[in-house]
Amino acid sequence: MMINFKIDYADGAHPKILEKLLTTNADQTPGYGEDDYCQQAQAAIQSYLGSTPCEIHFLVGGTQTNLTFISHALKPYEAVLSAQTGHIMTNEVGSIEATGHKIIPLPATDGKVTLHALHTFFKQPQTIHMVKPKLLYLSNPTELGTLYSKQELEELSKFCRQHHLYLYVDGARLGSGLVAPSNTLTLEDYARLTDAFYIGGTKNGALFGEALVLIHPELAQDFRLNMKQKGALLAKGRLLGLQFLTLFQDALFFEIAHLANQRANELRQGLLHLGISFWTSTQTNQLFPILPNHLLPVLSERFSFTIWEPYDEHHSVVRLVTSYATSKDDIIQFLETLNTLYKKDALN
Repeated sequence: MMINFKIDYADGAHPKILEKLLTTNADQTPGYGEDDYCQQAQAAIQSYLGSTPCEIHFLVGGTQTNLTFISHALKPYEAVLSAQTGHIMTNEVGSIEATGHKIIPLPATDGKVTLHALHTFFKQPQTIHMVKPKLLYLSNPTELGTLYSKQELEELSKFCRQHHLYLYVDGARLGSGLVAPSNTLTLEDYARLTDAFYIGGTKNGALFGEALVLIHPELAQDFRLNMKQKGALLAKGRLLGLQFLTLFQDALFFEIAHLANQRANELRQGLLHLGISFWTSTQTNQLFPILPNHLLPVLSERFSFTIWEPYDEHHSVVRLVTSYATSKDDIIQFLETLNTLYKKDALN
């Protein structure tokens, strides 16, 4: 059986979520997220957001959340600023553009938007012939597994407020970021510093689902109408509410993320022991080792992973992703296989 290091949502769902779905299966509830389970889940999440009043909505997936929110937030002539490596730039099949909004790419440093890039962009004259930038899109963790610090997010938040930009954070892997050793942000900080962000469940133990947190009052107005129009208002909404209630009632969300990061760290340490270097330094559940090209076909016979990009003529950057379902044995097998391949190389 192929061992997965390609995605962190290859398994179904955490057993506690399946148990909750099973024990409540015969319950009959109102539809479209108006049930008690969704309300309890919203309250459980709000308890982590401090005193900032928020609206919380549950959607099925990350791309759906991004396009539903951004299409709601922007007028037809307004645009999104994103790191050139941002998920909406590279992996969502033009979904934002399909809603009528241009994405303007910004140079990224380790996958992150910097104040320098924003200042440089806003030095350019804006004319009546150009779309108006209105929203800054960030991913945290980024697509490269790197993290924004609290100071960085505070500086970006201040810039956005000075320039009348909405600040929106894609939190597909937010759990992994929140429990990373170097992390300096809390969910309360996100509620204080952003206008909207989402908490990813799909890649953190849920069967599916993302929790979108709306902070700016203008963004909350009539949002459910846009959800319905975009096909994002699930009739059996309680299936989402039940999952997030389970994730946040007893901090299971953080426990799952911690285990994914722990497995990534075990894999990282093993690769370092083999003398393998990394393209970028991360403390989340995404790793980017640099491996010889000729070993990749052999590795791919037993393990699934992503070949991220060429590194040089003879090496490629590979992405390895772990989840709560990654076992110690999975890691041992990968490291032993790689070690055997390196030994064979040394003999030849």
